Amino acid sequence: MIEVRNPRTGENDYAFEPPSPGELETIAAGLRSRQEPWTADLPARVAALQAWKSRIEATRADLVAAIVHDTGRLAESELEVDAILRSIDRWCGLAPDLLADPEPKKASIPIFSVRQSQRAYPLVGVISPWNFPLLLSLIDAIPALVAGCSVIVKPSEIAPRFVEPLRGTLGDLPLAYVQGAGETGSGIVELVDCLCFTGSVATGRAVGGQAAKRFIPAFLELGGKDPAVVLASADLDRAASAVLWGGTANAGQSCLSIERVYVEEPAYQEFLDRLVDKARGVRLATPGPADGELGPIIAAKQVPVIAGHLADAAAKGAKALTGGEVETIDGGSFLRATVLTGVDHGMDVMTQETFGPILPVMPAADAADAIRLANDTTFGLSAAVFAGTAEEAIEAGSRIRAGAISVNDAALTALIHDGEKNSFNFSGLGGSRMGPAALRRFGRRQAFIIADSPAPDPWWYPHLR
Repeated sequence: MIEVRNPRTGENDYAFEPPSPGELETIAAGLRSRQEPWTADLPARVAALQAWKSRIEATRADLVAAIVHDTGRLAESELEVDAILRSIDRWCGLAPDLLADPEPKKASIPIFSVRQSQRAYPLVGVISPWNFPLLLSLIDAIPALVAGCSVIVKPSEIAPRFVEPLRGTLGDLPLAYVQGAGETGSGIVELVDCLCFTGSVATGRAVGGQAAKRFIPAFLELGGKDPAVVLASADLDRAASAVLWGGTANAGQSCLSIERVYVEEPAYQEFLDRLVDKARGVRLATPGPADGELGPIIAAKQVPVIAGHLADAAAKGAKALTGGEVETIDGGSFLRATVLTGVDHGMDVMTQETFGPILPVMPAADAADAIRLANDTTFGLSAAVFAGTAEEAIEAGSRIRAGAISVNDAALTALIHDGEKNSFNFSGLGGSRMGPAALRRFGRRQAFIIADSPAPDPWWYPHLR
């Protein structure tokens, strides 16, 4: 049995038994047997997914309650369920155009034509993390189902309670949830045709390597150390509000959280003053999830990482203007919105993924210096740029090595999934999970090259034509 900790109390109050290797193989075989009829009829898939959406809506309260129990926070839990409902609608609406085969066309040699088709991967595996347990378990699974795949999902063992109410909504969908830890995840990689993984760089390396040995595609969404660049021309009050939300929403427990801030020197002090003033107004969500904005640190293993980054920064001269210390409240671990100054890239809090509500703010001599600092990283998931105009921000953002740039706002990829993006550096690998590519990546392209003329090809052996 695997026991699960309640992040608000620190107590283990839930347990589950992972499947045996044989049980996992049986689940995978069952999903494979259901994929061929599922992939044959797009209108039927859309209808089945819309019916599933209705069942999720009817179970919304139970799902939210389970996610709150897993994570200790309320607003983001409600957002997760609502985002899933929107995702089903969005992909069902886009699928007829995105999955339609293009019209046949003449090849470069005019006696031939080419028809394109797409064959869905029979079984897609999804291994998802604990910070947005429902949303990230389905962000890849929904487009895979729409594309015609069967899907097996292993959510994080740290936040699995939502699985029980969700299973009751699945009906006949070729979608199965299996609960387990790393061994179960490794077992899934051995059984699927395509893999989606969201998690740490270290685990992503292992998962990607295992997938490579099997010659199956692996779409890896890994860590981030997202920078915000604030130019002197920016609306500083807006920038402070956006950066604060981008760095502390979900208590900073997101791969796309703002984790470091660079401000052009002329605007540094005013921006810092505004940020500190706003940060002091962010409340801990205690004694209950609805009593504030910042929930607990969800994963026990993350507490020493966050505390270690704060201690390292303090030892090297950083100063906390707000927050700065992990607090134990009723058995849970909390951190107030923390603004750090006196920071540099010799500190872990500026270079390693923290996953906490910490905003280290550093002055930059000019825009070029801010961009240089933003690019001084092994990550490259996303970033934010604030400037007086969108054009100025885009020009600066085009020099940042990251997959998605929020312009005069922050962490927009949490809400806007329309634009395709690829991670830079160690933040991931594989096709975009956003935009049209997020659906098309779940199929192999197949080309039919057709001889239109009955005449012999001119390159055949002349004496055997």
